[in-house]
Amino acid sequence: MLDNISISNIMNSLVPISRFNKGEANKIFEELRETGFKIVLKNNSPACILLTPEAYDQMLETIENYRLFIEAEKRMSSATAEDFIAADKAMQELGINDADLKDTDVELE
Repeated sequence: MLDNISISNIMNSLVPISRFNKGEANKIFEELRETGFKIVLKNNSPACILLTPEAYDQMLETIENYRLFIEAEKRMSSATAEDFIAADKAMQELGINDADLKDTDVELE
């Protein structure tokens, strides 16, 4: 929903606060469902941003993924060879064998 934000999308998402005062809230919320977001203007300046629950969840997930990426980058930049464990050794310590891995379903996001 928020993947394809362009200047024209932003321009079409501007909503003067006076539309709420004129009883157009339902129409604005219908438009919101189509676009994913609306920028409410008060005195020609952004006063708030309205998001659908799906767009909000997508935004939170993107932020969390970014934080995890930054943390991984920090850890990798300070890692030494001693910080890593060979896959064979890790599997042995966890009591896992190749057959166990073949029987496991993997789900990637």
